[in-house]
Amino acid sequence: MKTINAFDPATLGTLPERRQALIRRREALLGPAYRLFYQDPVELVRGQGVWVWDAEGKRYLDAYNNVVSLGHCHPHVVQALQRQAVTLNTHTRYLNEALLDYAERLLATHHPSLDRLMFTCTGSEANDLALRLAQFHTGGTGVIVTDWAYHGVTQSTAACSPSLGAPGAGPLRVYTVPAPRSEGQGGAADDVGAAFAAGIEQAILRMQAEGVRPAALLVDTLFTSDGVYGAPAGFLQAAVARARSVGMLVIADEVQPGFGRTGSHMWGYQRHGIAPDLVTMGKPMGNGHPLAGLCARQDLLDAFGRETRYFNTFGGNTVSAAVGMAVLDVLEGEQLLANAQTQGAYFSQCLQSLARRHAWIGEVRQFGLFLGVALVHDGDPARPAAAATTRVVNGMKDRGVLISACSRSANVLKIRPPLVLERAQVDIFIEALDDCLTALKAR
Repeated sequence: MKTINAFDPATLGTLPERRQALIRRREALLGPAYRLFYQDPVELVRGQGVWVWDAEGKRYLDAYNNVVSLGHCHPHVVQALQRQAVTLNTHTRYLNEALLDYAERLLATHHPSLDRLMFTCTGSEANDLALRLAQFHTGGTGVIVTDWAYHGVTQSTAACSPSLGAPGAGPLRVYTVPAPRSEGQGGAADDVGAAFAAGIEQAILRMQAEGVRPAALLVDTLFTSDGVYGAPAGFLQAAVARARSVGMLVIADEVQPGFGRTGSHMWGYQRHGIAPDLVTMGKPMGNGHPLAGLCARQDLLDAFGRETRYFNTFGGNTVSAAVGMAVLDVLEGEQLLANAQTQGAYFSQCLQSLARRHAWIGEVRQFGLFLGVALVHDGDPARPAAAATTRVVNGMKDRGVLISACSRSANVLKIRPPLVLERAQVDIFIEALDDCLTALKAR
C-alpha cells in the first residue's frame, strides 16, 4: 500500500467546496513549496488558550503548537503588544531602556558565561547568525548536525537541515551523524554519550581527511526533528568535549526545547550540564510574535562586532521587547515550568497505559510537555509504522486534536501542546488517540 504523506496537498481527499477553492487559490498564488497539514486541511479562524476554531465553528485541541507556548492570544502578551504598538515601534539604533531590561532578564535565565545578546525575528535568522559567528571565530566551514535535523530555511541553515531534503550549494561543509538514540530511555548517560561522541569523532575524521577546518557542532538539545531524543540527561557532555578539542564552537538550538518546554529547566542544554558557546532562540520567545535571537560569550560577540556590521531592522524592536518581557512574566507568574512537569508526567503515564493495550506504540519519549510517541508494527522497534502514523495524525484531527509527526521514518507522533495545558485536556487527547489506535487495529 502506498504511504500517504499527511502534509502533501497531492494526497488530499474530497473536501467541502469552499476549502477546495481555497486550496486551488493557495496553490496558484503560493506554489508547491507551501505544504498543508492533514489530508483534509483545516481553515483556522480563531484561537484562545489551548483551543482553536475552524471556519465551520469546530473546536480543536492544539497539541502541537510550540509557537504560542503560553496559549493562543494570551491576554497579558496581547495587552503588552497593544500598549507598545500605540506608543512607539522603532529599532535598535536608538536608545531604549525597555530592550535593555528585557535583555538583562533573559540573560539571567542562561548560563553565566552567556552574557551577550543579539536579536533577530526568526529562529532561522538566529541560527544563520550563529553559523556566521562560528565561521568568523574559527575560520572554518565544517559543521556537524544530526541526520534528520531541522535548523532553518536560510541558505546556511537549510544546508544544516537534512529533514528539508537536498540543501544545494552553500558556503558550509555539513557532516551528519546519527541522533543519540536511547530506546526506552533506559540507557546510561555514559553509554549514550559515548555512542553519540563516537559519531562526532567519525565526522571530525572525515573533515580532517577532506582538509576541511571545523567550525561548529549544531544541535537541537531534544533532537526534536530526529524523533524527540533527550534521555538520559547529561549525555551531550562527551560530544561537546570532543567538538571543542578540535576548536569547534558548540551551538545549542533552543528554538523548540527552550523557554521551559522540558519543565525541569528553562533551556534544554541545562539538562545536560553543558555551557554552549552560542544559544539560539525563537518560536515561543514571542508567543506568536516574530521574536528571536541568540546569546553568546562576550569574547565571541565583541570580536565579531568590532569587525563586522550587523543590523536587523525588526530584530529587537520596541514592540518585540515588550512582548518578550510579557512572555517571561507569564512563564514565571503562572509557574508554567512546574505545570509542564506535572502535566507532562501525567501525559506520559496515560500514554504508557495506552501502550500496554496497543502494540502500535513502541516507545513513549517525554520531556516536560514535549512528547514523542513512536508507532511500530506489532511492538517491534525495527518496523516503523509510517503509514499508520499518517492515519493517526489525520484521525486525531478528525477527532478534534491537532498533532504532527517527525523522524526520518515518519513514525513518531510529535506532541508539544501549549504549556498551559490542563489535566482534563490530556484526557481528551488520550481518548482520541485510544480511538485512533483502536481503529487501526480494526483495519
